[in-house]
Amino acid sequence: MALRIQPGARKTAIVGEHGQRLKIALHAPPIDGKANEELLQFLAQQLRLRRSRLHLLAGAASKDKSVLIQIDEASAPNLLAQLVLRPREGAG
Repeated sequence: MALRIQPGARKTAIVGEHGQRLKIALHAPPIDGKANEELLQFLAQQLRLRRSRLHLLAGAASKDKSVLIQIDEASAPNLLAQLVLRPREGAG
């Protein structure tokens, strides 16, 4: 999944699109991996998956990130649609 992250936001939430990426605002600051961990926790919560099924593939120190979500291919389109269509609320 290709993402654009806005760390240090007022609250954590999906905020829309940024080019071909899903944009997510994170409450956590971009310090010591806090924003990356909050991102993975937030996505796991939104997708109703265990945190262990999500892995940061690229962009640890960048606003553009790639996240691997370990699920079977058949359920991928439904899962991603669920994420995009959910209410734009966050955890923080």
